[in-house]
Amino acid sequence: MTTTAELLKGAAELFPDEVVTSAHVRHLDLPGAGRFALITLDNGLDHTKPTTFGPQSLANLDAAIDRVEAEAAEGTITGIGITGKPFIFAVGADLKGVELLKRHEDALAIGKGGHEVFKRLAHLAVPTFAYYNGAAMGGGVEVGLHCAYRTVSAALPAFSLPEVFLGLVPGWGGCTLLPNLIGADRAVTVVIENSLNQNRQLKGAQVFELGIADALFEGADFLEQSLAWTAAVLRGEIVVDRPEIDRGTAWDQAVERGRGIADSKVHGAAPAAYRALDIIANAKDGDLQAGFDAEDTALADLIMGGELRSGIYAFNLVQKRAKRPAGAPDKNLARPVTKVGVVGAGLMASQLALLFARRLEVPVVLTDIDQERIDKGVGYVHGEIDKLLGKRRIKQDQANRLKALVTGSLDKAAGFGDADFIIEAVFEEMGVKQQVFAEVEAVAPAHAILATNTSSLSVTEMASKLKNPERVVGFHFFNPVAILPLLEIVRGEATDDASLATAFGVARKLKKTAVLCKDAPAFVVNRILTRFMGEIQNIIDEGTPVETAEKGIDPLGLPMSPLVLLELVGPAIGLHVSETLHRAFPERFTVSQNLAAVVKAGKRGFYVYDSGKPELDPEVAALLVQGDSVLTEEQVRARVLDAVAQEIGLMLDEGVVAEAQDIDLCLITGAGWPFHLGGITPYLDREGVSQRVNGKPFLAPGVASVPA
Repeated sequence: MTTTAELLKGAAELFPDEVVTSAHVRHLDLPGAGRFALITLDNGLDHTKPTTFGPQSLANLDAAIDRVEAEAAEGTITGIGITGKPFIFAVGADLKGVELLKRHEDALAIGKGGHEVFKRLAHLAVPTFAYYNGAAMGGGVEVGLHCAYRTVSAALPAFSLPEVFLGLVPGWGGCTLLPNLIGADRAVTVVIENSLNQNRQLKGAQVFELGIADALFEGADFLEQSLAWTAAVLRGEIVVDRPEIDRGTAWDQAVERGRGIADSKVHGAAPAAYRALDIIANAKDGDLQAGFDAEDTALADLIMGGELRSGIYAFNLVQKRAKRPAGAPDKNLARPVTKVGVVGAGLMASQLALLFARRLEVPVVLTDIDQERIDKGVGYVHGEIDKLLGKRRIKQDQANRLKALVTGSLDKAAGFGDADFIIEAVFEEMGVKQQVFAEVEAVAPAHAILATNTSSLSVTEMASKLKNPERVVGFHFFNPVAILPLLEIVRGEATDDASLATAFGVARKLKKTAVLCKDAPAFVVNRILTRFMGEIQNIIDEGTPVETAEKGIDPLGLPMSPLVLLELVGPAIGLHVSETLHRAFPERFTVSQNLAAVVKAGKRGFYVYDSGKPELDPEVAALLVQGDSVLTEEQVRARVLDAVAQEIGLMLDEGVVAEAQDIDLCLITGAGWPFHLGGITPYLDREGVSQRVNGKPFLAPGVASVPA
C-alpha cells in the first residue's frame, strides 16, 4: 500500500514550481495547562501571497504532525494548535498544481494526500485546536474542521469553501465534516449557496454564529486570547457544548434546498454543486471515512473535467490578467486626478459621482440642464452615503467628508475649470454627445481627460470635431456601477498614451477591471450580447415559442435567461444598440420589429410576475408577429452558439481586444457569465462549436482544458 509520504512525493514531482508552505512547530507553557505545541503555517511571503497547500506543503505539515504526535504519545504535551501567518490562515489547495494534472490517478492522489494528512489531527492523543487568525478558504477551512476546537478572529475578512464556485467540491473534509458539525442546512449555505452567489465570503462573527468556531476574539490580541481560552478548556474550566444535529427530515430538506439553489443558478449545466450535495446527503449517517472516499472520487473526476479547468481559467483571468491589462500604456505616463467632473445628473451619472467620490476621495461636480436635475442627482448621492452609514459600512466623519466632496453646478466653466477628468453620461445620441464635449472642451483645462460612458457609439467620431481629440477616451461602465467590476476602456483613433494611461490609472483606483478595447461598434460585451440576444429574437420572430427559445439556452447555466436580461438592460436600450450594430454590420445584426413593438407599447419586458415567476405578458403576446419556422431547444442552442462563435472570431480578427482571454474577462466581469463556462470561449471550444464555425479553437490546448 502506498504511504502518505510516497503519495505526496509523487505529486510534488509533478509540481516543481510550488510555493511551499512550512509548518513551524514551537512550544508554549500554558498557565495551569502544561506544555502546548503550536504549528504555524507560513510560506515565508507577505500577506499578498496567501499560504496554500501543494504536495510539498502537505508533506511539511505531515512531518510537523509526526513530531507532535510523538510528543503527545510520550505525554510531553497537553494539546496542539494550528494557526497562520499574519492576516492569513491558509487559502486551500494550490490551483497552479491542479492545472498541471493530466491523469485521473494523479488527481486522486491530491485528494487522498490531503485527507491522509488532515485526518491525523483528529486522531492525536491530545486535544487539537485551530485558530483562524486571518483569511481561510477551501483547504484552509478544512484543516481546521479536522481539529477538536476552533477559534476565529473578529477581524477575519474572508472565510469560505469556494470550491463549487470554481467547479470542484470541498474535497478535504468540507462536504463531510461541516454538516456533521453545524447541520446540513447551514452547511448547504456555506458550500452551495455562498459559493454560487459569486463566492460570497463570511466574516469572523458569522463563522462564530454559524457554529463553525467555538469562540470569537478581537483581532488585536487574537492568538493570546485563543491560547488563554485553550488553557481554560484544557484545565476543564470551559466545556464546549455543541447542539445536537438533526439527522431526520431536516437533513433531507436542506439537501433539496441546495438542489433548488443549484438548479436556479446553473440549471444542471455544471456538475460540482450536485456532486457536493450528494456527499452532504450521504454524510447524514455520520460515516466520515465513506464521506472522505466520496470526496476523493468527486475531486478526481472534477479535476479531469472541463468545468474545473474553465473555472481555474476564469479565476486566473479575474485574479491575474485583470491586474495587468493587455495593451495598457506605461502607468508612469498617467497624470494625477485631483478633481472630477460629471456631465449629467441622472441615475447613471449619479452612480458614477458616488463611485468617484468614494474611491478617489477628490471633489466631484455634477452638471445638468437645470438646477432641479442637479439637486436630484446630488440628493441621490447623499442618500446613498446615508445608506452606507446606516449599514455601518462607513463612519459619520467619512460620510460627512464624502457628502462635502459631491456638489452640483449649472455653470460648466465654474464646475469644470480646474477638473482633471471629466466624464459624460448623457443621452446615447452622437449629436448630443458631440455638443456636450464641445461645451466641455471650451471650459476645461488643456490637460483634462474627456471620457465618455457610451455603450456603443464611436469614440473617434465623438472626438472628431474637437481641437484636442487626443484626450478623449471611452470609459464604459456597466450597470449597476457599484456591483459589476468591468470597465471597457476604449482608445479612439486620436487618443494618446498619456490620456489612456490616466484612464487606466483612474480605473485602478476605482477598483475596476479595465480591458482595453478598439473603437469598434458596441465594443465587447454589448456586441456579443446583442448578437446573442438578436439571434434569440430572430428565432422567436421566425416562429419558435418564447419558452422554447429561452429553454434552449438553459444548459449554459447563465445567471438569467435572455429575456430577463433584456428586461434588466431595458428593451429600449437593447433596441438602440441593435440599431447601432445593424448600421455597422447589417448582414449579421437585425432589428426586430417585435422588439420595436414592445418598446413602442412602453413595456418593460416580455414577462409579468403575477405568480412570482416569469410568465409571458398577454399584452406582449398579442403584439408578437411570428412566422411558422419552429426550432427545437437543441436547434435553438446550436444556432445561438454558432452566431456567438462567429462574432467572437470576427472581433478577434478585427483586433477589438488583444486575445480571446479578454473576451472572457469582459463577459465574466461585465455580464456575470459563469466561471464554469470560463466566460464563453472555453465552452465553445469544449462543445466543438469554435471548430465547426471558425475551423479552429479559440484557446490553445491546456489553457482552459486538461493538458494533452
